[in-house]
Amino acid sequence: MNVHVKNMAGPLYPFLVYVLISISFLAVSRMGLSLWQFDRVSAADGWVPVMLQGLRVDMATIIMMVGVIAFLSVFLSGPGAVGRVWNKAVRAWLTLALMLLVFMELATPQFIIEYGFRPNRLFVEFLSYPKEVFSMLAKGHLPEMIICLAGLGVSFWGGWRLFGNAFRGIVHQGLGRRIVMALLILPLGLLGARSSLGHRPLNSAMVAFADDALVNSLPLNSFYSMADGIKQMVKESDGSKIYGRMEKEIIIRIIRKETGLPESAFTHPDFPTLHHQSATYRGKPKNLVIILEESLGARYVGTLGGLPLTPNLDALAKKSWLFEQLYATGTRSVRGIEAVISGFTPTPSLSVVKLGKSQHDFFTLADLLRRKGYFCEFIYGGQSHFDNMRSFFLGNGFHQVIEQKDFENPEFVASWGVSDEDLLNRAHQELLKHHAQGQPFFTLVFSSTNHDPFDFPEGRIELYEQPMQTRNNAAKYADYAIGRFFKLAESSPYWKDTVFLVVADHDSRVTGADLVPVSHFRIPGVIAGEGISQKRDSRLLSQIDLPPTLLSLMGVDNDNPMLGRDMTRQSDDYTGRAMMQYANTFAYMEGDLLTILQPHKKPQGFVFIRETQTLSRHDLDADLAQKALAHVLWGSLAYQEQLFQLPPQ
Repeated sequence: MNVHVKNMAGPLYPFLVYVLISISFLAVSRMGLSLWQFDRVSAADGWVPVMLQGLRVDMATIIMMVGVIAFLSVFLSGPGAVGRVWNKAVRAWLTLALMLLVFMELATPQFIIEYGFRPNRLFVEFLSYPKEVFSMLAKGHLPEMIICLAGLGVSFWGGWRLFGNAFRGIVHQGLGRRIVMALLILPLGLLGARSSLGHRPLNSAMVAFADDALVNSLPLNSFYSMADGIKQMVKESDGSKIYGRMEKEIIIRIIRKETGLPESAFTHPDFPTLHHQSATYRGKPKNLVIILEESLGARYVGTLGGLPLTPNLDALAKKSWLFEQLYATGTRSVRGIEAVISGFTPTPSLSVVKLGKSQHDFFTLADLLRRKGYFCEFIYGGQSHFDNMRSFFLGNGFHQVIEQKDFENPEFVASWGVSDEDLLNRAHQELLKHHAQGQPFFTLVFSSTNHDPFDFPEGRIELYEQPMQTRNNAAKYADYAIGRFFKLAESSPYWKDTVFLVVADHDSRVTGADLVPVSHFRIPGVIAGEGISQKRDSRLLSQIDLPPTLLSLMGVDNDNPMLGRDMTRQSDDYTGRAMMQYANTFAYMEGDLLTILQPHKKPQGFVFIRETQTLSRHDLDADLAQKALAHVLWGSLAYQEQLFQLPPQ
């Protein structure tokens, strides 16, 4: 900018420099990401809306980052001592703001590869665990980490010099002119930050235009996307603020009906979904072992039509109860935990594993079984503080948590903890001990090997591909560990008295060109044990259907607040349903029909085409839309009003 502009702008000149640099950088980044995803942007006719709406979002972001400081600079910047200190502080802030934009954009490609859209609140959640994340990045993503750190260094060096030069030679106008400048900045800043004359200010829903979640995220910049995610985390405890309102009585009536139970089954005045469940197995109640497999989507499981990576799980499925159309409720481990352990429906909120009100007196299988004399334990190869698991489990029925520090001389330690072999060997020893003591038990085992950066011991498997540390090889090793465990279990005295479930928490890299990539929510689920009939079950079901089914197979009559169905009591032609939370988007599926809910938008109807594993637009089914809204709002309601628990003993 020339000297005349600098003289006219006065103390606002450094901000004009910042705006020009930031707008240019974000536009180049957005264009680069769009060219990388050329086919998907083109298929959505997205080039114009991505770039134009992107400019709108960028301007709003920049104004929110520096607008207030620019307004104050009109009065505080000057040649005196206070003005010089203020200018130094503004120089530092502009440099930091530029570094944040650069860092977030450089971190974006890998996040898109992993999750299918720009960084959002998940980015912040992972930053809560720096040790684990740094270890993962150092071992599996060193080039990307170097690029991000280099970007931070360059942006700091360049920004500090550039904004320092921008402050030199500034002409400080008189008070009258400053007041005029301030009166101009104030309305323009407010309008620019809101970026709308409507009732709602700018939000991510306003710039969403496609049926592709990734394309919808491209008009955003990654700093805005992350900040918007944090904002949603603050407000998300009430799903009605995101998807729409429904009366409490209607919510309860709908979700009760969808359990398949008569209205008369729900009799407790304080807990509207509490009901009695009679088990189908009538012998001596059995033990329960759940092996929760990290990131093992159906596409890695041979018997489900995936890659030939799971010969041991395939062999187990041939003599057990295999669910062919089982769908995860989300894309994070804690989402899988809350569904499998508590039967809790997904919400746009953080998982209940991490929320404050659910750290005590929240229903879990452990809470129920502990009351019936079971010893309940959680065995994990990593550090159990991750995702707040230790607090949630110990506060809700588990007697014991075994974690990485409790393994003596493990054979192999990876970035996320001991190997799956060490994990399952320890589980086997625990089960032998409980059986020898005559102690009924519930043991939850959570694996970690099949997680980036995919560390596992050499010489165990014939590699599926080169190099060694790939997702497919890690999945094959995880299966190898499962095979070793069940070989031990089937010849052990606890086998005949125990029901086993092997299930994934979620798929890995849940991405795709649909608003909700349904095919990536499909996961394996196998129930095994003596007396479990062999069955390939093609009925549609959700992770929340697993806990009531397990209780029935165990022979445990009980009262519980879960909405899932006991699959032992559903007919062979049961249509089934599944619910999936994908970032801030919720899908409710019955058969092949889906309703998809997005924040502050009308529900949309789709049909899932199984041949192509894609979604196609379909007329909205009003009844299905009501069910979808009721189920997603129930989670928020049940959590806030603490309705999802057992009565005090």
